[in-house]
Formats: sequence, C-alpha cells, structure tokens
Amino acid sequence: MDLFEYQARDLFAKHGVPVPAGEVVDTPEAARAAAERLGGRAVVKAQVKVGGRGKAGGVKPAATPDEAVARATDILGMAIKGHTVQKVMLAPTADIRDEYYVSFLLDRTHRTFLAMASVEGGMDIEEVAATKPEALAKVPVDAHEGVTENKAREIVEKAAFPADVADQVAGVLRLLWQAFVASDALLVEVNPLVRSGEGEIVAIDGKVSLDDNAEFRHPEFEELHDRAAANPLEAAAKEKNLNYVKLDGEVGIIGNGAGLVMSTLDVVAYAGEAHKGVKPANFLDIGGGASAEVMANGLEIILGDPDVKSVFVNVFGGITACDAVANGIVQALELLESKGEEVAKPLVVRLDGNNAELGRQILDDRNHPLVQRVDTMDGAADKAAELAAAAK
Repeated sequence: MDLFEYQARDLFAKHGVPVPAGEVVDTPEAARAAAERLGGRAVVKAQVKVGGRGKAGGVKPAATPDEAVARATDILGMAIKGHTVQKVMLAPTADIRDEYYVSFLLDRTHRTFLAMASVEGGMDIEEVAATKPEALAKVPVDAHEGVTENKAREIVEKAAFPADVADQVAGVLRLLWQAFVASDALLVEVNPLVRSGEGEIVAIDGKVSLDDNAEFRHPEFEELHDRAAANPLEAAAKEKNLNYVKLDGEVGIIGNGAGLVMSTLDVVAYAGEAHKGVKPANFLDIGGGASAEVMANGLEIILGDPDVKSVFVNVFGGITACDAVANGIVQALELLESKGEEVAKPLVVRLDGNNAELGRQILDDRNHPLVQRVDTMDGAADKAAELAAAAK
C-alpha cells in the first residue's frame, strides 16, 4: 500500500524524523484557514500517489490566504498521470539551501535491504541514477544489524554529504530506518531532504510503501487506505479475502495458483488478438481451496464487472482435486441463482490434473446452459475470447 505524502509525513514525525508543519484540506475555503494558521504564506501540494506533481502543476506557492484559495481551486480535481486530486496539503514555505535524497528499500534480488543516498536530490532519482550513477550511493543494510551509527556514517560518507551536515543526516537516517522497520515498509524515501537556510536538516517530501502482507500486525493501517480511489470490485474482493486485481479487458479469469493465473492472462491476451483484440478483465487467484463458497465469491465479483463478457475458469487439480472444483462450480452457480444473482455470461471451464476426468464428467452431467467445457488451455482461452468478442 502506497501512502500519500501527508501520511508519510505523519509516519516520519511519529518516529522523530524532522518534518515541516502541514495541513490537509479538500476544499478551497479550507485552504484559506489552513494558510492563515501557517502564517499566511504556504505551498499548496496535490496529494496523489505518483511522482512528477510539480511538473504537472500540482505544487504551487501561495503568498497569501487568498492565493492559497486560488491555488487549491486550480489543483483540486485536476488529473495527474491518471490520478484525480481529492486533497491538497498546505505546508509553510521553506528557505532551502541544499536538496538531498535518502531512502531505504527491500532489495529482493540480494535478499537484503538497501540504503540509497545522493547529494543531488529534488529531482527524479531515476534520472540521476541513469545519467550520473556515481552520484547515487547504494549501501546494503543487514536485516539483523540494521542502521547502526557506523552504518549511518558509512551511508553519509559514500554519498559524500558535506561535513557540516554529516552528523545531522546520519541521525535522520537512523530515525528513518526506525520508521521503515516499525511500519513493515517496503520503501521509505525522502526527496528532497533539505538543508534550510538556518542549517537544519528537514524531510520536505516523503514516499512510503507498506507491505500489505504485514497488515495483520498493524490494525492502525486500516485508516490509511484510500477508499475514495479504490476500485469497488477490488474492495469487494478484499472483503471476501480474494486475491483479485481489476484489468481493462473483457474475459474474466479464475484460476488456482498465481503462476497459473499469470499464464492464463498471457494465453487469453494472445488468443484475443484473433477476436477483436479482447483482453483479460482481471487477475483472480482462488488458491488451493476451490470450495463452492470460494468459487461463488469469485464468480460474483467477476460477473459483477460490466466489462466482462465471458469467464474462463482454468484449474489444475492438485491438493484440491478437479471433482471438488467441478462440484464447486455447479454449487456456486446454484448458490448465486438462489440469491437472485443473474448469471447470464458464458463460462468456459478447463480442468486438468488430479481427478480431471471425474471433474469433467460432473460438469457434463450437470449440463448447465452457460458452461462450456474445453480440455486444453489454449482451446479454452480461444473459446472464451471468441465468446467475449461476440458479446461486444
């Protein structure tokens, strides 16, 4: 889960990282009151979970409360890289002398953590890494030792921070690491970390990505979800404990196992090229237990997507045998119909693996008018794409 800037700021402040004051508002008039409380002058910053806000016009200074109203009016409702601005944060203007960059992230490739730092902050760090790789220090961090005083100084030295701010930056790095570990984050980033005219080190802008798999340890994170921007189908799937991601195609996908579902997406996309360019409508992994309830929940989510024109159920029987899956499909359709849910979109089912023949026989005996059974993955993908194209 990615956080908004103001949420990252609050997380940093909780762990002692120096941050500027700030207020979040969602109306222009509220921006006036916030600017007055901040002393009249402020920077109005769009709250979206993408970079490049400044270049898009989403960060504007305001010299007076009236200007804050005007700038908030300009920014609220604008689209930045496909994200609509619902809130803005007002922060006091800063006397910036230098801009730096620091971050901690999970390094999956080397199975450790990584610190990155540069004295060339305030710009796209990707650009710095591409054009001046020597300006971006990368220092591995041992998961057991963490960022000790010595490790913080190593990061500072490798990034060539000026000697007169080295101690302050090292201290901020240790606090930032505490925030990173305590929140089970995958990334914490400060860009820019600034030296003010008074020589103070302050985290002006922050980015944080939290590990969704650790959310059970953090009930307080429930309040951090952006419900206004959440896809309603994804939100409904989450409530049913389904691993679902909405895509922009027309063929609904249900599979058991992330690898199989990913392969199914590819096969459907390829088959769709011959059928009006139809594409997968979602990723849905029901895992190893394809009970009637799980299958019904999955079908309910997918059939509730108006973009879906057909559904492809692709299951490889392992621990859960194909006959259990077939019974789950039959019972799921009956369960949905008993609840008054309209089931009017064709289902293409491919079963393989443990007890596949028995599972196929169960579907054949039920002979549901909306269910078509195809024995091969490629053939089933082609049939699902064909049916979706016919319904477009």
